[in-house]
Amino acid sequence: MDTAGDERGTTERVLTLLGLLQQREGWTGPELADRLGVTPRTVRRDVERLRMLGYRIHAGQGVGGGYRLGPGQDLPPLLLDDEEAIATVVSLLAGAGGGVAGAGDAALRALTKLDQVLPARLRHEVRALSGSVESFGGGRTPIDPEVLTTLARACRDEVEAGFGYPSGSQVRRRRVEPYRLVASDRRWYLLAYDLDRDDWRSFRVDRMSDVSARTWRFRPRAAPDAATYVQESVASRVYPHQARFLVQAPADTVRAQIPASAAVVRRRGDERCEVLSGAGSLDFVLMHVLLLGHAFEVVEPPELRGRCRVLAERLLSAGAAVSPVPDLAES
Repeated sequence: MDTAGDERGTTERVLTLLGLLQQREGWTGPELADRLGVTPRTVRRDVERLRMLGYRIHAGQGVGGGYRLGPGQDLPPLLLDDEEAIATVVSLLAGAGGGVAGAGDAALRALTKLDQVLPARLRHEVRALSGSVESFGGGRTPIDPEVLTTLARACRDEVEAGFGYPSGSQVRRRRVEPYRLVASDRRWYLLAYDLDRDDWRSFRVDRMSDVSARTWRFRPRAAPDAATYVQESVASRVYPHQARFLVQAPADTVRAQIPASAAVVRRRGDERCEVLSGAGSLDFVLMHVLLLGHAFEVVEPPELRGRCRVLAERLLSAGAAVSPVPDLAES
């Protein structure tokens, strides 16, 4: 009998259970059993194993037998002592707002997991120390780390969120079903379903005010790809004019020339790519693509092809022979 294999399987299942409990605020017993492929009785035994390791897991009453991972009086064993926990959270807060490529998303995911089990006595120390963390250079727009944590928790727990957001000259209250936080090279955005406008929207986190998470749970809708949706919103949909081009250069080459917040670059084979961008005027978008230095053609809008001819004639005229400029010293 392979007892070592059985123990290894149990350990992996218990760790999977812990990960599920960290993903959102509450699960029913049948939900966990279905995810783990075991019986509700096995779930109860695995919960007891986690409790023996120091994790505080609250069990709800009723047929479903709901479970929720709560903050502990002590950090769970094999993790961190108080000083290590504070240093880790402050470092994650810095990473979530920093400019290191890819670090912000991972730091925020880890931060929301630690938030589940961080003892209450450490929270005021974390807030005090996080205020001393700053960055310089090309980092993202500074935002309140508690706002990031609140929104990340709402995404994780699938609960509605509310916040004030500028609309023209006014600040209006928005009610949303938060889906994902997305980091660009400059800012954090929230992709959410706007309940008042009945559609998906992206919101700049640094423009939000009075951010709060509600207790009202929602069933997740079929959502667009978060990073793609936000990038397209930032690069084109917010502008009055959008244009698409087919550029005769590899996608990686063009991406290195254009900031992700300025255009969406899609691969179209090994030696070509599609560029989607927007601006206040079509002439500006056209000249921006021209200055990349690659051959290209206009895909849409059709009227931009006419502007190509107008600007080409203007450039040819500017480059033609001109009359000599009179020498003012001789006059």
